Amino acid sequence: MVKERVRILIVGGGYVGLYTALRLQRRLKQELKSGAIEIVVVSPDPYMTYQPFLPEAAAGSISPRHVVVPLRRVLDLCKVVIGEATAINHAKRTATLTTLATEEEGAGAEQITYDELVLAPGSVSRTLPIPGLAEHGIGFKTVEEAIGLRNHVIEQMDIASSTRDPAIRDAALTFVFVGGGYAGVEALAELEDMARYAARYYHNVTRDDMKWILVEATGRILPEVGEEMGKYAVTELRRRNIDVRLDTRIESCADRVAVLSDGARFPTRTFVWTAGVKPHPVLAATDLPLNGRGRLKCTAQLTVEGAEHAWSAGDAAAVPDATAEEPGKECAPNAQHAVRQAKALGDNIVHSLRGEPLETYAHKYAGSVASLGLHKGVAHVYGRKLKGYPAWFMHRVYHLSRVPTFNRKARVLAEWTLSGLFKREIVSLGSLEHPRAEFELAAGGKPSKDPKGSS
Repeated sequence: MVKERVRILIVGGGYVGLYTALRLQRRLKQELKSGAIEIVVVSPDPYMTYQPFLPEAAAGSISPRHVVVPLRRVLDLCKVVIGEATAINHAKRTATLTTLATEEEGAGAEQITYDELVLAPGSVSRTLPIPGLAEHGIGFKTVEEAIGLRNHVIEQMDIASSTRDPAIRDAALTFVFVGGGYAGVEALAELEDMARYAARYYHNVTRDDMKWILVEATGRILPEVGEEMGKYAVTELRRRNIDVRLDTRIESCADRVAVLSDGARFPTRTFVWTAGVKPHPVLAATDLPLNGRGRLKCTAQLTVEGAEHAWSAGDAAAVPDATAEEPGKECAPNAQHAVRQAKALGDNIVHSLRGEPLETYAHKYAGSVASLGLHKGVAHVYGRKLKGYPAWFMHRVYHLSRVPTFNRKARVLAEWTLSGLFKREIVSLGSLEHPRAEFELAAGGKPSKDPKGSS
């Protein structure tokens, strides 16, 4: 057993950060209670976002509070610090942090020492130098972005219903999504489903008035579900009058006009960017080894190569795939691997502290599921291909099983049950993003504008 006090620093509160902390909390309960071990979790948000549920949250099928898992509630034996690591010097076992307190006090960043480091900051959106993207693009990685996009879509329908200007109406009802991966396809499909339902409550907006456009630079979408299911997904989306443009790139979205590489131009007030991710910038601010794509070089035991007491998994880590036949193949940076890697990582830290041999992470990819809207989906799991309602049902069952904690599972299941009994809510609560606007106006001031410039 561990005899000296050890501090385990976990950078990141996403899949890997939360699941690793949960595993350690379970395996080291006595040491944590006695003070022999301390676990510090540093996260920019006080919650973990279960990202596969973001499309359903955007469509109103799940409440935003059920898409997130409060860190302090589930990690009651850990110390949770709301902040970000800006630099790590592993040679000296120190991490530089900025927190809400340091920003409020105007003080400089603080340093924290550690004995074991778990670096799991995840990834950030990968953007390109496209004119107008920074000004008009909307991301889809956080619950705030998902709910903001829902409010925005309904707001555009309100604008279209109210205006007499055909140009404004056309731009308001044109929705452009860039990226044919999970995030882009599921977000578009769920929101189109929601908007099509909402249109029945507008006297002068119909489903045929709306233009939904998916732009993908390669020749296929949803590559994780296989070529056959990917083609089915394209067919299904086009059957719903969604304009899927493959082998097409976005060249500009300046002045709220989406210009595509095939020459098409679409005036639009909605430009959603989901074209990939890149490693978190903090990885470049460490003295740990990175590969050519900026991810940490890791072993199959989830240690960082050549760095003792440093661990990583998930999007930040390049982990060898122990089940692959071809040498050099890495585990795909997805939630399926991240959750399992986190559990193995937690176990290996315990083994290391107790002087036991480490275990090799090995998981054969089970397949993928994707939602294409309410009661519609595609799946390719353990060699079996499903589509339509069965795939959608499997999508929900699988992700429900992966949501952390029984409490969260029960809440999501209850909400799904209730949503099946009642009609969808189609209310836009855009004022939540600017709660002081009305008071500022009443006080004689000028309401602050939307910092994202999305409306």
